[in-house]
Amino acid sequence: MNEKLSRRELIAKGVAATAGLSGLAVAARLASRHGLIPPDGGGLYGAGATATYAAQRVLTRHSLAREFPRSMISKAPFANGKPPELEAFKKLQAGGFAEWRLEIDGMVGHPGSFSISDLKGLPSRSQITQVTCEEGWCYIAEWIGTPLSHVLEAAGILPQAKFVVYYSIDKHWWDSIDMADALHPQTLLAYGFDGGDLPVGFGGPLRMRVPRQLGYKSVKYITRLTVADNLRGFGKGLGSGAAEAGYSWYVGM
Repeated sequence: MNEKLSRRELIAKGVAATAGLSGLAVAARLASRHGLIPPDGGGLYGAGATATYAAQRVLTRHSLAREFPRSMISKAPFANGKPPELEAFKKLQAGGFAEWRLEIDGMVGHPGSFSISDLKGLPSRSQITQVTCEEGWCYIAEWIGTPLSHVLEAAGILPQAKFVVYYSIDKHWWDSIDMADALHPQTLLAYGFDGGDLPVGFGGPLRMRVPRQLGYKSVKYITRLTVADNLRGFGKGLGSGAAEAGYSWYVGM
């Protein structure tokens, strides 16, 4: 990520963007010059998506999501959706997820896999953060897991890597994040929830947790990570299944 784009320059172009489409086009050209184009930066709303992503990356690259005191944990958090109906998932669940594996491949020096026990053996982190859904509901919970950065480090991530693509056991659910979020200390591979194991309804045994973005970036039932230098070869090239369905790839808060 090129950080030579000054805040003054970005803010000036952001003000220009409020003048209309011509301003957005100027901001988009500026972002392109500095490598700040999101994978869904084309099309009708591409200029706006690009301006939003570029502004967030320059102004809030190292910011932290708010963490709450334990007293504010929601008493009845909402487990959105249903567990996978796949026979493979049911078999793993019946075995207590002892055979669950997280595969990692792509631009890493040591591709391989991690069991849940392997992940629990890595340095862990606990955070009490809020899940915010684009549908309007939210809840606060404690998440326990290993920072994604530790898994990437163990796999030997290559210096030219720019994105991490992650897949649910249900291959229809996949997403990706840039390295600013992938290496962020609050981005977790979560296996714990409110002091215990992560319940199946909330994505157990393993869920991506990206607290600086809206809830749909925190994909449940993670089984695979692929490290890449671009996203053109994944799906339709928009960076996620959600983006292919009409949502934004980047949804920072």
